[in-house]
Amino acid sequence: MSILKNLPFEWLVGLRYTRAGRRSGRNSFISFISLISMAGIGLGVAALIVVLSVMNGFQKEVTDRMLSVLAHIEVFDARGSMPNWQAEAKEAFKNPEVKGAAPFVETQGMLLRDDALRPAVIRGVLPEEEPTVSDVAAQVKLGSFKDLKEGAFNIVLGIELARQLHANLGEKVTLMLAQGQVTPAGVLPRMRSFTVVGIFEAGHNEFDSGLAFIHIGDAERLLRLDGPSGLRLRLVDMNRAPQVAMDLKASMPGELWMRDWSKLNANWFAAVQTEKRMMFIILTLIIAVAAFNLVSTLVMTVTEKQADIAILRTLGASPRSIMKIFMIQGALVGILGTACGVGCGVLVALNVDVIVPFIEHILGVQFLSKEIYYISTVPSDLRWADVSKIGVLAVILAFLATIYPSWWAARVKPAEALRYE
Repeated sequence: MSILKNLPFEWLVGLRYTRAGRRSGRNSFISFISLISMAGIGLGVAALIVVLSVMNGFQKEVTDRMLSVLAHIEVFDARGSMPNWQAEAKEAFKNPEVKGAAPFVETQGMLLRDDALRPAVIRGVLPEEEPTVSDVAAQVKLGSFKDLKEGAFNIVLGIELARQLHANLGEKVTLMLAQGQVTPAGVLPRMRSFTVVGIFEAGHNEFDSGLAFIHIGDAERLLRLDGPSGLRLRLVDMNRAPQVAMDLKASMPGELWMRDWSKLNANWFAAVQTEKRMMFIILTLIIAVAAFNLVSTLVMTVTEKQADIAILRTLGASPRSIMKIFMIQGALVGILGTACGVGCGVLVALNVDVIVPFIEHILGVQFLSKEIYYISTVPSDLRWADVSKIGVLAVILAFLATIYPSWWAARVKPAEALRYE
């Protein structure tokens, strides 16, 4: 209490107006409206934190699954092949950001089995080197990635691709390549039979339904290459891929060009960022509506307290002091609402993995079907930078909402306000 006594009178009056009134029904009604404004701001802040955390979680989950198959950087030689890939890999390892390198050959083809025909990306790899740049070997559910041996013409299929082809371990599939061979009958597609020795599940439909692995030696023989198409690199920090790609291009000899993982899926990442921005704007409107409600609350308070304002003015309070009183009241409502919203939002975002299964159990539904989304739980990735931005935005909107009512209160004339008192 001694601390409150030392506060300027504007703060004392503003705090008193913020507290619930008990003297009359109208005071209680105004305090109830203030509580609703506070709850509205808190609800908007909490919703924004939870939604952005879930969207960040989905983005992180999908990115992790994509990068379990994709390399962080792909290096290509302008000549079309890289026969001396070991020397290029040695040069790449001189950069401390590079922690893995493996050669690859990639092409597109059609896989045929009985009456099932499916397009696929065919990637030739070295089974012993591939684990340094991807997690595909660990994602093999049936068979073994190590069974990809040169000359054996074996193949590892994505789980959805295998299901569409009705192919199981040990069965044959036919690969048809676009690079045709000239015969007296015309140009015919190049074809080769492969034995299925593994089925992997990356958890990303694009790869599970459209990617297959063969040995790099078999790929070079089929495509008639004298070496790999290029190198796939894995970095210590995937977020530095664009900068590391530029550094490698400047430091590695020869005419090379680089492609980092963000460019491979530029459209997807751009779409996700657009969705996050639009969701941020839409949910910010909830906070804006609560801020407008705060305007009406302060206007009603000013109308109710005109006699008090007149008395304060006759006792020597300046219009600036009157304005401060109501700005303090509105700012306190905004700050308290924001604090409650941040607390609730952070609590929910950190416990989404517990709350969502509980709701699913109570309602008897499943929000995310694994067969459709390949994610059975709702992910959440709380980022404190987002929390701070949301909190600051809510406080600023609440503060802006106090300007007009406070300015109106400062213009109240004591004589007119006390005329009918």
